Amino acid sequence: MSAAMENQANFVDANGVRLHYRIDGRDDAPWLLFCNSLGTDLTMWDRQIAVLGERFHILRYDRRGHGRSAIPAGPYSIEMLGRDVLGLLDALGIERTHFCGLSIGGLVGQWLALHVPQRLDRLALCSTAAKIGSAEGWRARIAQVREHGMASIAEGTVSRWFTPAFAAAEPTVVTDILGRLQRTSVEGYAGCCAALIDADFRGELDRIGVPTMALAGHDDPVTTPADLRWIAAGVADGCYAEIGGRHICNMESAAAFNSSLGRFLALV
Repeated sequence: MSAAMENQANFVDANGVRLHYRIDGRDDAPWLLFCNSLGTDLTMWDRQIAVLGERFHILRYDRRGHGRSAIPAGPYSIEMLGRDVLGLLDALGIERTHFCGLSIGGLVGQWLALHVPQRLDRLALCSTAAKIGSAEGWRARIAQVREHGMASIAEGTVSRWFTPAFAAAEPTVVTDILGRLQRTSVEGYAGCCAALIDADFRGELDRIGVPTMALAGHDDPVTTPADLRWIAAGVADGCYAEIGGRHICNMESAAAFNSSLGRFLALV
């Protein structure tokens, strides 16, 4: 892909939905695909690009219903979100890639590892679990945003995503990501919440043979270190890493995150 194409706003039709994506890094290096958390866009990985872009050809994208991607009617499923990734890779002619997914992105990664392991080199599952939350909790979240809008969940999100120390030290960063959360469409957000109702890989982890790192934020109240240790122990070839921060630990502890991910991917 040409440099001119990489520097413009890029869109592709994948799995029946128009997805916005961006490519950074070295075009002669292995591919690394980042998959976002719920309620964020591809800018959540900005703190990874400068360091990891020296060693990888980085692809990131906005999940359906998020950022600049299209907003098809929900509900969505993890399979649907996984097939969006496959459609994106196929459209760009990418046969194999490293994959790093955070939160719901980690569930997408688990689906890919189970269904198309031949497309993945190494798998990083960050701030995620084999099953995130409960059906009742996600149904309540859907009802809340449909009735009261995205702003109604912003205040509670700060304490789940970041430690008080980080929120105080970097208020501009927190304000920016919360703004992106509040600009996420209700339909897209609720559609992905619906995917989390049924996504459950607890009985299938032992079938994941792709080399896997499970990475936790030390103070994450959403997907705890115990959840990530369980993944690392449950897959066929797993390891565990833990860094400071809460749920969006790639932003809060970017240097430690980049170091852990870089070391893991260098094991190829």
